[in-house]
Amino acid sequence: MLNLAVLITHEIDSAYWEEWTLFGIPGGIQVFDVFNLVLVFVFLEGLRRLVLRERRGYQFSLFLVAAGLFAVVAHSYFLALGRPEFRLPVSLALIAATFVLSVAQGVVTVRSLRAANT
Repeated sequence: MLNLAVLITHEIDSAYWEEWTLFGIPGGIQVFDVFNLVLVFVFLEGLRRLVLRERRGYQFSLFLVAAGLFAVVAHSYFLALGRPEFRLPVSLALIAATFVLSVAQGVVTVRSLRAANT
């Protein structure tokens, strides 16, 4: 749940930095908002299924891990290029926390899946 909260907060931060411009997404804030509405719904549905210990919940958990790691890699790339976005301390902390939490969540999810299969 902490990883989800950090990623949602990162998406709020992304609106400040106009992330759609960084990624070249047409439609501006309108498309960005709709994308994030769908994304948050999908992850909340995944959390619900995980709480119910449904196998699909573990798949959603791995999807969240992948989304978090994608965000970290993409933003690390843009930071390495010298882009000015996401350089405030909290922005950087959210990206770092996303990395740590995504790796930890991935390990826990894989272990849980293995335990369920034995």
